[in-house]
Amino acid sequence: MNFAVLAAYVLAIIVLIGTPGPIVALVINAASRHGFKYALITVLGANLASLLLLATAALIIAGVIALDTHSLQWISLIGCGFIGWMAWTGLRAEWKRPSEELAVPVASARQHSAFFNGFFLGVANPKDIVFFVAFFPQFITVTADFKLSLAVLTFIWILADFFILLSYALLMQGNVVQRHKRTIALLSSAFLLLIALLGFLYTLSGWQS
Repeated sequence: MNFAVLAAYVLAIIVLIGTPGPIVALVINAASRHGFKYALITVLGANLASLLLLATAALIIAGVIALDTHSLQWISLIGCGFIGWMAWTGLRAEWKRPSEELAVPVASARQHSAFFNGFFLGVANPKDIVFFVAFFPQFITVTADFKLSLAVLTFIWILADFFILLSYALLMQGNVVQRHKRTIALLSSAFLLLIALLGFLYTLSGWQS
């Protein structure tokens, strides 16, 4: 085991996963609107999506499957549409909800929808596969065996992904944060909407016929 490479990898993924992005915004939004349990289920869905993307990237690196750029672009557009719909729904719900209801999680929030939201948002950006394909080879020398290295890198990513996202959900339980739940929910929804719009424009700008 090359511990220097392993340490560099752990540091890199902590920065990458911990930096606020669509998944982090979704977890914060879920925790602020529906409570910790709903956010935890959202994290599990996102975690499964990460595992699927990592497995796909590993198969590409191993030469088992090849990328289809056109298909990735269509999936990206569909994903942006889903993110946009989810963000707009969140904005409308929080804008209309009376402030006295904010202390109580929405009773109608379904836990299976939390898992679906986390999973679908996780796989909504197929460019993550391209990222993993480019990222993993930089640390593939963590062990002398190619397959073992992929397994180690994948396991550490999934573990870090879960605990970092869980930390964001736990952070939302603080007393100070609780007093600003509505503002946080609105800002996180607005951030998701911005990501959807930018992703849609970016995908269209690089469209290949």
